[in-house]
Amino acid sequence: MYVCGPTVYGPPHLGHGRFSLVFDVLRRYFEWSGLEVTYVSNITDIDDKIIERANSEGRPWQEITEKCEAVWYRAMDAIGVKRPTHDPHATAYVTQMVDLISRLIEKGAAYETSDGVYFRPRQVADYGLLARQDIDSLQVGARVDVVDEKETPIDFALWKKAKPGEPSWPSPWGDGRPGWHTECVVMSLDLLGEGFDLHGGGQDLCFPHHENERAQAVADGKDFAHHWVHNGFVEVGGEKMSKSLGNFTNLLDLIDRYDPRAYRLLCLQAHYRSPIDVNEKNSAQASAALERYDALARRVTDLGHGVAPDPVIIGRFRDRMDDDLNTGGALAIVAETVTQINRSLDIDDFAGAEPLVAAFRSMLSAVGLTVNDEVAAVADEAADLCRQRDDARAAKEWGRADALRGELEAMGYVVEDTATGTQVRRA
Repeated sequence: MYVCGPTVYGPPHLGHGRFSLVFDVLRRYFEWSGLEVTYVSNITDIDDKIIERANSEGRPWQEITEKCEAVWYRAMDAIGVKRPTHDPHATAYVTQMVDLISRLIEKGAAYETSDGVYFRPRQVADYGLLARQDIDSLQVGARVDVVDEKETPIDFALWKKAKPGEPSWPSPWGDGRPGWHTECVVMSLDLLGEGFDLHGGGQDLCFPHHENERAQAVADGKDFAHHWVHNGFVEVGGEKMSKSLGNFTNLLDLIDRYDPRAYRLLCLQAHYRSPIDVNEKNSAQASAALERYDALARRVTDLGHGVAPDPVIIGRFRDRMDDDLNTGGALAIVAETVTQINRSLDIDDFAGAEPLVAAFRSMLSAVGLTVNDEVAAVADEAADLCRQRDDARAAKEWGRADALRGELEAMGYVVEDTATGTQVRRA
């Protein structure tokens, strides 16, 4: 898998968090299904936006990228995104990018101008495949660039000749830096080889970024990605969330205010290609749903280990996930399983609950959801009442057991019946 990673010039927003979670879930599900996954996600550490910020703040561009990359990984760790197998940096691949551009010029797919090197999309017969438009319609809708030397409006930069004071690398066309669309071609093919399985990213990358990546690979005679996956936007009031629109919410701010797992759950509840709106209400609802998972986990701490998961439940879960990653449908299976487990526990059918618990844990693992099953220490008085209640239940003195439950609840505890007896936690 190759997933386009961040351009490190600012803090990650919720849109970045969503694409990271979508592909983390896909990766985890592949691994849960028994596949070996090599996961590559790049770091764009040289870009116009990075240079603009460095110039405006009077700081070295490397200082910007190093700090922002550290913030990026702090956010990813917080929301439980597994680190990539490889996280190549654009600046480490400039020599290979220069080699690719040279080959494209030799093949007539690119040409030099006074300000850089540009690619000729018309040299690629199926250009527009990912955008689902033909090249003529794309050209009509193209933004007219200020560069008079471009042969057509849709030609895109492979190499940008350096302006005074900008970071640069040597090339046959003068010192400069590569265009954004070139870095991912080189890095993905270097680390994954030709014909790799899957290339992904946000919906906004489908065109022009991914289309232009693919075009360069095709023009260079390479077998590129065999499958493409694009996730939908995070929206605020119906508009895509982005830094350029100024309506983004810092991902670290969200996870400081809510359970960090809540954002994963919100993303799982929607289909990956659908837009989602993140707000106070649904973030709080997701946190409450996680508490229900945690409450169950505390009830079944000693159940389901070393037991085969219920095959019917796992089969239904797999059917949903295999249906274009229908995570919302998969969560419905998890919810049904939670209800079944609680019913079994309520009648002390611990043996019947075991395969259900194993299935519950397995399904959560498949989508990267963790549960907190730690039981906090309670006051000696409460612990004594719990022991008395267990004795009453064992003697089938149900009235006394209910009265002891009432005493514990009056002390501010939530009472839960588990396979190992009464457990309580602060409400």
